[in-house]
Amino acid sequence: MTASTTQLVKRKPESEGLLNEKWDHCLANLLVKSTLGAGFGIIFSVLLFKRRAWPAWVGVGFGAGRGYAECDREFKGAAGGVSRAVGERLRRD
Repeated sequence: MTASTTQLVKRKPESEGLLNEKWDHCLANLLVKSTLGAGFGIIFSVLLFKRRAWPAWVGVGFGAGRGYAECDREFKGAAGGVSRAVGERLRRD
């Protein structure tokens, strides 16, 4: 193979790079939101619920659910449809 063909073989398609970026963003978002939910759950557990474990788990669940919902919206918006926020902006203009 020549030098130009090896460069083409080594390069990833642009769509794969975009998909990888979306997955990275989604996983980071899920981790941050779950951690924040656990933090709020621990604070409420200590302050209000006599150090029970369930508020921390509920916080993790809420955070993970919110992170999942945002990832789902991001990936479904990439399927060719217009997201709700973009559609509302287009209608106002």
